[in-house]
Amino acid sequence: MASLRDLGLSEYEARVYRALLNTGPTTAKELSRASEVPMGRIYDVLNSLETHNLVRSQSASRPKKYVAVEPSTALDRLLDDKLQELDAKAEQYEGIVDELSTELDTAEPPIEEGFWTAAVGPDESLELLVERLDAAEERIVMVAGRVSPTFDIGDVGETVTEHIERALDRDVEVSVLMSPELVRTLPPSVGDRYATTLSDHPKFSVRTTPKLDGTFNLIDDIEVCIEVANPLSPGEAFAMIDLKDPEFAANVNNQFSSRWEMAEPLRL
Repeated sequence: MASLRDLGLSEYEARVYRALLNTGPTTAKELSRASEVPMGRIYDVLNSLETHNLVRSQSASRPKKYVAVEPSTALDRLLDDKLQELDAKAEQYEGIVDELSTELDTAEPPIEEGFWTAAVGPDESLELLVERLDAAEERIVMVAGRVSPTFDIGDVGETVTEHIERALDRDVEVSVLMSPELVRTLPPSVGDRYATTLSDHPKFSVRTTPKLDGTFNLIDDIEVCIEVANPLSPGEAFAMIDLKDPEFAANVNNQFSSRWEMAEPLRL
């Protein structure tokens, strides 16, 4: 159940404000009795509520009387205070991230020979793929010879395209090699997206070549992400294997380079 404490008030402050709504203008002594807040604390609580602009006082009266600000106004003020607090926290966390990013980037770990990991299931596979795309610093190679969710027009394809665009914004070179058969299966909207968002980018290029089978991604010439299709549903990713091995990646890159040289630029 929602509470005024969720918006930053203490237990005593919430009790005093609620009591004021019921009593109307009243003195601190009467309010202490109505709210069951000890008399020794009531003035501190009222001063705090006045600071939050939730309570107004009538100083001219003796004894001094207090009245609650209307609930809609009070809640708006509490919400504004919370939003300002969240903005300040967000700026603080962004500063921490910037500082840590600089610190952690200076300690670049050595490449582990033959390290690999895998994700099973469509959601986990996509998460691993976009993580590795976001990690690219120099080059991304994408090869697809069959229908793949990576190149689908649906949510997965949109997500991958978004992360490719982020890579291009980081000045990462992106090369895509596809089979003509796959190109023919793509819906017209893919061509529209290619023409409007990617084709003019100097770091992005697409070529086609026949006799491609399977789908993989080469990251910075040291890492290979291999998509494993679901045998019962070929358009769905079954798993994603990520292998970080410079020697293996070099062999993959050599094979890719020879096919790339013979490939034709994409024409949609």
